[in-house]
Amino acid sequence: MELFEHLQSTSSATVVDPSMPARLNSLLVGFPMKRIACFVLFCLLFTLTSFADDEKGHQHHEDLNTSQLGTVHFPVSCMQSEQKPFERGVALLHSFWYEEAQKQFLQIAADDPDCAMAHWGVAMSLWHQLWNHPDEKVIAHGQEEVQLANGSGGRITLREKAYIAAIGGFYSGSKKLDYAARAKAYSDAMKNVYESYPDDHEAAAFYALSLLASEPDDDVTFANRKQAAAILENLFTIEPNHPGVAHYLIHSYDKPQLAELGLPAARRYAQIAPASPHALHMPSHIFARLGLWQEDINSNLASIAATRKTAAMHMGGEGHQFHAMDFLFYAYMQSGRDADARALIEEIRAMPNKKDDMYGEGYDPHLATLAHLSAVYPVEMHDWAAATSVTPVNAAGTTEYSVIYWARAIGAAHLHNSDEIRKDIAAIESVRQKRLKDHQPEFAEAVANDGKEAEAWLAFAEGKYDDAVEMLRPIADKEDSVGDEPDGIPAREMIADILLEAKRSQQALAEYQTDLKLHPNRFDGLYGAAQAAAAAGKQSDASEYYALLLKVCDGSNSTRPELTQAKRLVAQK
Repeated sequence: MELFEHLQSTSSATVVDPSMPARLNSLLVGFPMKRIACFVLFCLLFTLTSFADDEKGHQHHEDLNTSQLGTVHFPVSCMQSEQKPFERGVALLHSFWYEEAQKQFLQIAADDPDCAMAHWGVAMSLWHQLWNHPDEKVIAHGQEEVQLANGSGGRITLREKAYIAAIGGFYSGSKKLDYAARAKAYSDAMKNVYESYPDDHEAAAFYALSLLASEPDDDVTFANRKQAAAILENLFTIEPNHPGVAHYLIHSYDKPQLAELGLPAARRYAQIAPASPHALHMPSHIFARLGLWQEDINSNLASIAATRKTAAMHMGGEGHQFHAMDFLFYAYMQSGRDADARALIEEIRAMPNKKDDMYGEGYDPHLATLAHLSAVYPVEMHDWAAATSVTPVNAAGTTEYSVIYWARAIGAAHLHNSDEIRKDIAAIESVRQKRLKDHQPEFAEAVANDGKEAEAWLAFAEGKYDDAVEMLRPIADKEDSVGDEPDGIPAREMIADILLEAKRSQQALAEYQTDLKLHPNRFDGLYGAAQAAAAAGKQSDASEYYALLLKVCDGSNSTRPELTQAKRLVAQK
């Protein structure tokens, strides 16, 4: 059976029909024993030789065509028989299916040793743009591939030399060059390719991606994104079936201030490349930004199903499903599908651990996702006692995940247990120190943020509301301006919650309203705004927020008291 038929056996009707059982087991992979068998099979298959894996992957690549990966036109001076496989490899690159792209380009290099661009493709596959920063080992590997490309004895065009020189700009140079400098060097070189070959749509797409990859940290102007979007929007009208164009447009607009502009690309990308798990997931970035929870859910259920299908067929990227699970969980929580969120946590808990270097060497997406979801769930549910009892994922992970202690601190704050919060703050600091020791400054910064929020909740627990708000406001202001990815509790929503507890309803309402503009249709934001409006004597506004909350949660089976109250008050209107 061809790959696309495998993927289509989990039809779109299956994953989007809300009347079906909500458990991820039955929605995605059938009965529990079937799921267990699938993972046992996957683990056994992983013990096969790399040659066998590559051979099987190559066979599956033969099944992938333009209707499954999108349309790419990238002429190269390799053997004519390698033209179609090469464009398939580029299409895989455009959907960030790096594992399979690398296999494809390696196969081309084996079949046509004089194909210089095959080594360009491997070098491109090694750098997971927008996902991680390559370490020294990857940089060295990339340099080797660039050297092989430059040393190829086959015919090579000036255009191809320009592409190779561009990726060479990323991998070459002093070992002391930091990621930002390498990304900027590549982007500058791709700009030259783009300007030198204005009719080359691949150059335009890769240049646009390079602008996103070289975006300065915390750039609140979104200058690179807007520049990339301008290039891509023009291409979108010319090449509506190009996977990279739709994909990179979504990334360009993946900010709350820009998300509305990304809807056309979001609703197109999965249709362009339905065989790609990432193409099925990526639209949910826009759906989540706009509070379109059902579309968000549908997108990620389809992505998880596709990931498991392809993993069972020896194709790479099994770890991608955990990112989709993060988004799925978030959408479940905001739309009142509490039971589905709990079932998802248990689904992940039952899965075997598997590290995935996609986001960095040694990173364990399974344990990281389990820790995050287990910690956020009781906080979103306002189950403060449960939040204080969140436990590490396992003994080895005790000091790895600051989100555990973050949740404990918030739970303890609502129970006014200052001593426990201080312990949690100390635990978070231990995690931060470990991240610094392990040379992970970006993770250390995120952990430091958890610590600052925990300190604010300590002030809240001690009745120091002004201090708590003052400590949270810089975090909220930065989140708002930078447009952080929605995966937890917005700091501005925390400010509003604290002001509401302090009986400053008008101030609380203003904070909720500001936050809802950037995080529309969040459950707690809508309910909090309704409560604050009612307390401020704005009954009409309160009724509108309650009604919107009920609409967002329509069809859910949640027993949250907030929904019970909303139903009662709306009925009384």
